[in-house]
Amino acid sequence: MAARLRTLPLAVTCVLLGAALAQSSGLGPKAQHQFTMVVAGAMLTVILLQVLANFANDYGDYKKGTDTAAGRQDRALASGLLAPQSMKQAMGITAVLAFATGIATLCLSFVPAFGAQETGTEAMWMALLGTLGTFGIVAAIRYTVGTQSYGYKGFGDVYVMLFFGFVGVLGVGLLVAHEWHGIWTLPALFSGCMSVAVLNLNNLRDHVKDAESGKRTMVVQLGFEGGKRYHLLLLAVGWSSLAVFFQAPSQVDRWQGTMWYVLIALVHARHAVQVWQCKDPALLDPELKRVALSSFLVALFMFMDQTVVPT
Repeated sequence: MAARLRTLPLAVTCVLLGAALAQSSGLGPKAQHQFTMVVAGAMLTVILLQVLANFANDYGDYKKGTDTAAGRQDRALASGLLAPQSMKQAMGITAVLAFATGIATLCLSFVPAFGAQETGTEAMWMALLGTLGTFGIVAAIRYTVGTQSYGYKGFGDVYVMLFFGFVGVLGVGLLVAHEWHGIWTLPALFSGCMSVAVLNLNNLRDHVKDAESGKRTMVVQLGFEGGKRYHLLLLAVGWSSLAVFFQAPSQVDRWQGTMWYVLIALVHARHAVQVWQCKDPALLDPELKRVALSSFLVALFMFMDQTVVPT
């Protein structure tokens, strides 16, 4: 329950997008040979980071009284299923595992074979990604844990955009291809916007209890109606960036199956109408899963487009 497995497809979205972009750019022999292992390592690391963030969120909200005040029986600590010390131990173990898998994936991608010479560029990329990965572990914990938790200060959306969008997509693309292209920022923006949209739905649903407990989310600051307008903006920016990407001269002939993306966009358009017309925040809970899974499907289709050889 504390791991919240339903959030994992959205976490994997940035890995699939980054891998698809790297593959579309044309990989060298070494990168192509290591593709599966590097992507698998990145996916395992991101899943562990997401689980760590979920553990930390459960712990932080419990310690601040947010979940207890709301009577959340779907949270492990607030419902009494776990003791705080057990959750702290789980956070520590998960953080160590995430760090270990991240370092192993970095080494697999960038460390040259025995007898080969590591280039300065590879060393620089490895140091950058290692630093971002370590920062990601800290950010996962600090979302709701501690007196200066950024989730309670209204900066959760910024961090989600950063890590589930730009760092996630561009970082994985760099990890696989050892290069990145400016055009990749458009799918990264899509991934970030969809992730923030899921967070915003969560905040729309819980905005009353969040306000009472001092959790100043974007919805608490904007109000319920303002939060709905913000949500529509996220959807519009995300899908516009993906449409521009597919129509870019350098990309238009590299991607197939755009009909499927149009169908998913229509699902999101219907979702946008439901959010706009919603008066009861509790009715938004099913919409979280709808946005998360449909965004995952976009990434999965893009990944399959570049990796599955047509028969």
